[in-house]
Amino acid sequence: MPSSSDNSRPWLACYEKLNMPADVPFFSAPLCSALDSAARDFPGRPAVCSPDYSMNYGELLTAAEEMAAGLRRAGCRRGDRVAVMLPNSIRSVVAFWGILKSGCTCVMLNPGYMEGEIVARLHDSGAKCVIFDEACREKVSVLSGRIPASVFIAAPSADGEDKPGISPAACCSQGFLPWSGLFDAAERLSCPPLAPEGDAAILQYTSGTTGVPKGVTLTHTNLGTNAGQVACFDRLSGTVPERFLGVMPFFHVYGLMYNVIVPVFVAGAVIPVAKYAPRSLLKVIREHRPTVFPGAPAIYGSLLRQKGLAESDLSCIRLCICGSAPLPGEILRRFRESSGAALLEGYGLSEASPVTHHNPDDVSLRKANSIGIPVPGTDARIVDARDGRTILGPGKVGELVVRGPQVMRGYWGRPAETGEVLRGGWLYTGDLAYMDEDGFFFIKDRKKDMAIVGGFNVYPKEVDDVLMANPDIEEAATVGIPSPLRGETLKAYVVPRPGSGISAPMVKAWCRKRLAGYKVPRSVEFRDFLPKNAVGKVLRRVLRDEEISRGLAAGQGSPLAWNRNASLPQGGPASRDLR
Repeated sequence: MPSSSDNSRPWLACYEKLNMPADVPFFSAPLCSALDSAARDFPGRPAVCSPDYSMNYGELLTAAEEMAAGLRRAGCRRGDRVAVMLPNSIRSVVAFWGILKSGCTCVMLNPGYMEGEIVARLHDSGAKCVIFDEACREKVSVLSGRIPASVFIAAPSADGEDKPGISPAACCSQGFLPWSGLFDAAERLSCPPLAPEGDAAILQYTSGTTGVPKGVTLTHTNLGTNAGQVACFDRLSGTVPERFLGVMPFFHVYGLMYNVIVPVFVAGAVIPVAKYAPRSLLKVIREHRPTVFPGAPAIYGSLLRQKGLAESDLSCIRLCICGSAPLPGEILRRFRESSGAALLEGYGLSEASPVTHHNPDDVSLRKANSIGIPVPGTDARIVDARDGRTILGPGKVGELVVRGPQVMRGYWGRPAETGEVLRGGWLYTGDLAYMDEDGFFFIKDRKKDMAIVGGFNVYPKEVDDVLMANPDIEEAATVGIPSPLRGETLKAYVVPRPGSGISAPMVKAWCRKRLAGYKVPRSVEFRDFLPKNAVGKVLRRVLRDEEISRGLAAGQGSPLAWNRNASLPQGGPASRDLR
């Protein structure tokens, strides 16, 4: 890694101020070797804590290796894909490490998926085995014979029943195996020989917010190195037993990394939260005293709205990590004041295991609205969004590209799509951003979300930030709507605070005082809620598709006329580069 005098990596100067190494060791072992180390060094430390049952590291290792042997008895071999459809729980943690111990590849799926979503992902991955929550039995039962899986394992929904290797098997219908049937105290299996840099540890399906979901192939080296990068940047180590609040879904790569993988790397405990409810979460915090709280803006925002927050003692939390969506400045400020914890925004994507950027813990070095600097061992730059090659200097907006040992091997079975995003060793993120002179990065918007209004580039996130600063607005999202006259116009979708009485003219007036005229939404629609994915990211594509459907139903042209690329002006003002 070059020295801090390298102008292409100005963030290295920040590393020196933080007394942080510019690189981390390359992880070149099976990912589950981290569990071996934690169990060897801290066998009695809590590994998973829930209201009904807890496990220490010695017990977690035993359960994982017994499960690995059970999967082998069921016919699963190295490289086979095993799908997991479980809520956040002790079982989902055991299942993840048990699958890796067996040498298989883990496919984490949302237990809330509907039949068609399950079928698509199981067919694409070719999963041989499906481990599912008993509550999903009806959905899974009808799939037998329609998917490649031949082994089905049903896990009871309650953590207090049918614990691994303890209680007798639950009653299961013919063709389905009970969860407890995987565990046999007389047989254990550690990981078979594998190639950490080449073998997939997980297939992580993208959320689908920008198209058809694809299986991201992440190797043992990808995930292990990223865990080391995160632990280094967040100053997490095994010397202090951390307790991670596991509210982000484990089936999402963000929740999986911060609540399942990183805790094991630092011999910390995870506190699984199966279903998020603000009041219940405050109770969990009071009872289990977490020290690290990985979350999302929607979660922090909803906690701030709880009447009992002022009486809740959040002093146990020293570090909050915010990901999955942009963090509004107002939520950042208010949650820091309420908790006293450091709330640090980071950035990542499934294709990078996921973390690539992070804000420093030193308050004197943080910058408002920034995703921070690249984590150790990661390179990043801004390139021209049109040609994908020209490197842009500080302050210039273009596409963010990254490279590092955490970047995926590729999309599962999709070489063409892989070639589109992996070019010359760089991962093209699809996000528009800029870097300042100190090496801090700032996201403007998704490349596909940028609107062109009358030839001017408009980043909906910028408009969202202005809307969210309004005390009468709970949530907001802005979308570019095709227009025959202006190319696109902006529409704001607003969730008002209860009892606020805010109106569309009031929303527009608020924006006019804070934004250039072409950035002010031409229309405002009030809603009770906004469509989001499992980790709280607003689905702009869903909102845009609704507008397209409305336009077609109203006879406003063919689908081609609503194609945002077809409506872009080809000359005049459009040639003005506002970056």
